[in-house]
Amino acid sequence: MKATNATTFMNRYLCYNLMMKKTIIICLSLLFIIVSNRFASAQTAHIDASKLRHVIPLGGNAWVNAPDTITDEGLIGLKSAKSTANIYFRVSVAQNLQLALVIRVPQGSSTIQLSAGKNTFVKKLNNTAFDTISFGKLHITEPGYIKVSLKGINKTGAVYADVSDLVVTLQKTDNDIAYVTKGSSFHFGRRGPSVHLRYPVAADKENKVKWFYNEIIVPKGQDVIGSYFMADGFGEGYFGMQVNSATERRVLFSVWSPFNTEDPKSIPDSMRIKLVKHGSNVHIGEFGNEGSGGQSYMRFPWKAGQAYAFLLSAEPDQAKKTTTYTAYFKDVAADKWFLIASFNRPQKATYLTHLYSFVENFEPENGDKTRKAYFTNQWIGDSENNWLELTHAIYTGDATANANYRKDYAGGKEGDKFLLQNGGFFNNYVPLKTPYDRSATKQKPLIEFEKLPNK
Repeated sequence: MKATNATTFMNRYLCYNLMMKKTIIICLSLLFIIVSNRFASAQTAHIDASKLRHVIPLGGNAWVNAPDTITDEGLIGLKSAKSTANIYFRVSVAQNLQLALVIRVPQGSSTIQLSAGKNTFVKKLNNTAFDTISFGKLHITEPGYIKVSLKGINKTGAVYADVSDLVVTLQKTDNDIAYVTKGSSFHFGRRGPSVHLRYPVAADKENKVKWFYNEIIVPKGQDVIGSYFMADGFGEGYFGMQVNSATERRVLFSVWSPFNTEDPKSIPDSMRIKLVKHGSNVHIGEFGNEGSGGQSYMRFPWKAGQAYAFLLSAEPDQAKKTTTYTAYFKDVAADKWFLIASFNRPQKATYLTHLYSFVENFEPENGDKTRKAYFTNQWIGDSENNWLELTHAIYTGDATANANYRKDYAGGKEGDKFLLQNGGFFNNYVPLKTPYDRSATKQKPLIEFEKLPNK
């Protein structure tokens, strides 16, 4: 019995010892897995943290109604109870996000309201130095633009607040979030993206294009102040129509000097754009700050919803190495042509090259509004009066669009018309560098060249 008991005891001891070793190994394994996961999570959180917090400067992403203004420093000195500042940014991932403001109240205390969608947050503040103040959390259900509105409710000091930035903290990384970043041009960011239609010309027609014809229709309500609807762009200039104020509209034609400068006064006489002729009531001058050259414009009350035609010609002089460019504008409804101007450009004898159209906004205060135009019936003609319809275009954008600062741009076609649209923070943006083919109109422009106006 004793031997049996001893044997039994030894077997039990060995089994127990084996079980303990297995338990220890399992526990150590589990502990290793837990520590590894936590370490990996900590690493992931560390990597993503810098991508989750976005400081959105009001100087490039906000608009406010008068009398208050947005400067490069932001919304400084918010004083009117009637003012609402709207701040825009675009997300591509549905998620929760936290909103905060970099804000100060110079004197006394103020109550500030921040709202987005159906969410409203109110804070009473009295910090005299800039601080990041959290306002609340949003749940975003789908990608697109977010509008955050800010206004003052009550104040004991002279102004409600100074606000420099909106701080957005994401729950998930969003690699396609869009806003105008610090260090970029707030002027161009607030103007918004410009979009173009580039018209390739067949190889056998290159360097032979004497005439370029195009038509524009701006839909009603899309003729926003600050808009330039450019019809006939070419390698050395551009020709189109603008909305300059509530009471003034222009047809504008400009030719760049071959001398590279932003100051037209610095252009040597040998490289100046020389006026050949111009139409009645057409202003002749110079332009700068985007290259320099000769400029002409005619004040003309063009109307949204109506078609207008643009005809441009190039006459190269190989002996003198110069080119004369002439621009004509037509009120289609009235069936009347106008001469805008004819300019001689030195240093190069060429026909029309790099044909394109664009829509841009040149007024930053209206960069939060949408503008749109249709372009149709594009034709080119050579010196022997052979004409070809252009039905293919490539839709592109400027630096603001390509830098992903703004994504409120679109291009495309509708039947026999190309279209361009920009501004206003609409959601259905169209990727750049997209080619389009419109339906042919087969309506070659009927132009009596000998009857085109000479003055």
